[in-house]
Amino acid sequence: MTKQDYQEFYQDKIILVTGGAGAIGSNLVRALGELEARMVIILDDLSSAARWNIPALPNVLFVEGSILDEVELKRVFFEGPEIVFHLAALFANQNSIDHPETDLLVNGLGTLKILQYSQLAGVKRVVYASSGCSIYGSNAPLPLTEEFMSLHLSSPYQITKMLGELYSNFFEHHYGLPVVKTRFFNSYGPGEIPGQYRNVIPNFIFWAMQGRPLPITGTGEETRDFTYVGDIVDGLLRAGFFEAAVGQEFNLASGRETKIVDLARMINEQTGNQAGILFSERRKWDTKPRLLASVERAKGLIGYQPNTPFEEGLKNTVAWFREKWDLIAGTARFAPGMSSAVRLQLSTWRK
Repeated sequence: MTKQDYQEFYQDKIILVTGGAGAIGSNLVRALGELEARMVIILDDLSSAARWNIPALPNVLFVEGSILDEVELKRVFFEGPEIVFHLAALFANQNSIDHPETDLLVNGLGTLKILQYSQLAGVKRVVYASSGCSIYGSNAPLPLTEEFMSLHLSSPYQITKMLGELYSNFFEHHYGLPVVKTRFFNSYGPGEIPGQYRNVIPNFIFWAMQGRPLPITGTGEETRDFTYVGDIVDGLLRAGFFEAAVGQEFNLASGRETKIVDLARMINEQTGNQAGILFSERRKWDTKPRLLASVERAKGLIGYQPNTPFEEGLKNTVAWFREKWDLIAGTARFAPGMSSAVRLQLSTWRK
């Protein structure tokens, strides 16, 4: 199959994207809308997203509501979606430690409800967004491959992401619901609003553009497999199309490592930030000194090929911040999100 084949597949289809106002979701919605889907329905409670981030396309329907709300679930499934991309979640590790019950409700019960409604509505494909950064645990050999499974998980978020995969397996085996499990790795790119519980890249860019030092928890030698949002969206589109993906789990990653200290230096350089870097104690749940994923299974099953060099993706993200700065600055949600040591350093630092 060619790229054109799997993209044309979405033309004239009704598609539901939970969490469609978020970083990955908004980019996926835009892609589906531009591929001329009949209707792209977003279900999002805007708890970690903003209305202005939703693509303004005529075939996009936004429904503000929770995946736990039976009324809103009935409303969106009444539209008859053929494909469901389930991206909604309480994100991520520190948030789940601070709010474990909410994490269980949203990521556990919420995922169960999406699968139940999908099964009852006769949905033809559910693509579940899992987290490769989470479910492999801290002792898995690198590069991370899908054959490895760990029960040594360090946060409620990691537990509930694994729970979502297990529920997906149940609905596929018991009801025959076609489910695909995609495992994301350190996604970044335009569309992610910085905030207390968000990823390192948008927060670093936000602070750098304010001329603040960038706080690193740990030595900075830790690595992550940063994956550009455009590559993840391409992987999701493929996951919703290829029959070989059904019943499978696979990584959507870049297959490359980047040191956190190198990331901070690159962002300071691209933004012209002279404030440098701050170091503080590593967070207790952050037990992985390195992250690197294999993408061989995704390549074999769906032809996935991450094509965006990290430097290019980072430039695109910084450009988006500059373009949307007023909106981003008015939406970013911080406060007691960082470690106490970093909060003290930032609060006492002056330009």
